[in-house]
This record gives sequence, structure tokens and C-alpha cells, in this order.
Amino acid sequence: MQAGWKRLRQGLAGALPLVAPVHVLVLGVIVIPSVFVFWLSFQASSFGQAASFVGFDNYLRVLGDAYFWRSLLNTVAVVAVAVHLELLLGLGIALLFASGLPARRLLLVIVLAPYAISEVTAAAMWRFLFDPDVGPVTNALLDLGLPTLDWTFVPSHGLVLVGLLTIWLHLPFTFVILYAARLAIPKDLYEAGRADGASPLQLFRTITLPLLAPAILIAMLFRYIFAFRLFSEIWLMTQGGPARSTEVVAVYLYLEAFRYNSFGTAAATAWIMVVVSLLLATAYILRLRKGMAADAR
Repeated sequence: MQAGWKRLRQGLAGALPLVAPVHVLVLGVIVIPSVFVFWLSFQASSFGQAASFVGFDNYLRVLGDAYFWRSLLNTVAVVAVAVHLELLLGLGIALLFASGLPARRLLLVIVLAPYAISEVTAAAMWRFLFDPDVGPVTNALLDLGLPTLDWTFVPSHGLVLVGLLTIWLHLPFTFVILYAARLAIPKDLYEAGRADGASPLQLFRTITLPLLAPAILIAMLFRYIFAFRLFSEIWLMTQGGPARSTEVVAVYLYLEAFRYNSFGTAAATAWIMVVVSLLLATAYILRLRKGMAADAR
């Protein structure tokens, strides 16, 4: 018994220097800042003012703010539409590539290219393309007699443009997950299905879709969490305007902290975002586990 404990201590002593840097990094970058923000959410704090405990007043103030609920509604609208459209596009492109599309290597580079572009560069490019006066896309739509996006004045147009930009930027992420999952499906299953006389639609419904379901859920889980924290696209395109009508939750948090210097309410908003993200993640993880348990039986 003592010899076993001695070997265990020696093993831990040898492994500790190897894992300590990672633990220190996680502690310094994630744990300590999270604890500090949680503490700050119960304080009234601003520049030149000592923090004072106010309990749940910051949370009540945020939840009672009409601008917060508008930003939350905008976030839900953009996320719900953008993520599902992105998923459908990613699934369609993944199936198209898996079907033996010609020049796949070149097309793969084209599909993945947006993921290599920074959000600042992408936003600047889209601002120029959709400029209401001189944008090439705007002029092309006018020449075709189609409606344009007056995103500088119409809030709904601004949200539409941000949604399109979000889809374009993050479609490669969804595509890679679904394409890899599709390539992992054995070809024998499709050959057996064709031998039984199944149509392409039946093969998709009975083989492709059920086997891609876990990958689809994982892609949706990550995209929902990432999209809920949407900030760069909105801030770089509209900055929440006009009149804070295109504001999302992350922009609301930013304004509370750095424009209105209300660090307590900003911290409370951050933790509300964390709770909502965790609830969303929990729902998808439970659904994924239920599906895996059903497959195991």
C-alpha cells in the first residue's frame, strides 16, 4: 500500500511541472476574471468611484431596461435566422462536395476563404459593397430592378445585412464539421440502399440525415453560442444605430461598460449572457446524449 502511494506521489511530482502551465493559464485567463466579473455584478462601480455592494440591483436594472430587451430580441432574431440558414447552406454544400463535385480542391479553397479573413476586413469590405450610394452590389440590384438594403437608416435592413455577413464569415466552420461527418459515412450503406431500390431522397432520409444528426447538433451548439456573443459585425457595421435600434446584447454590454461607465450593470449583463448560453448548451447536450443513447440501444 505504501509503495503504491509512493509511486503515485512520484508520478504526480513528475507530471505537475508539465500540466502546471496550462492550469495557470486557465486560472489567469478564465477562472479569476470570471470570479471578478461575478463579484463586480453585485457592485455599483464606475471610474473614480469605489465599488459598493448593491446586491441584485444591477440585475434588476438590466432586466428592467427596455434597451436590453430590444437588444436581446435583435440577438435572438439574428441568431435564429442566421444559424439555421448557415446550417442549411453548410449541409447543402457538404452534400454537394461529397457527391463528387468536379474541381473540388479549388472550390474547397473558395468555400473556406472567408474563415481566413478578419472580421474587421470583412466588415469594411461589406460596407463598401453594400454602400447605399456607390456600393457595387447596391448598383447591381438597382440595375436589375431589385430592392436594395438601406441599412444606414432602416434597422431591419441593418440586421439583415449583419445576418448575411455572419453567415458568410462562419459558413466554413459549419461546412467543415458537416463535410467531415458526411465523408465518415461508409459507402457500403449507400450501395446497399441503391441495391434495394432506394431513391436519392430515401437515401438522404434514412442514411445521411440520421448519421449526420450528431454533427448537426454539435455544429448548431457551437454556432448558437458563438452567434449569441455577436459583437464585431454589428459594431463595425452599424454600432447599434440608428438610435440603438440594431443593438445586440454584446453591444449593450459594451456601451454600459465603456460609454456609460457602469461596470456593475455591464458585469451583470455578461453573466446573464453566460447563463443563457449555458442553458442553451445544456439543452443541446441533453438532446445529443438522448440521441446517442437511442443509437446505442
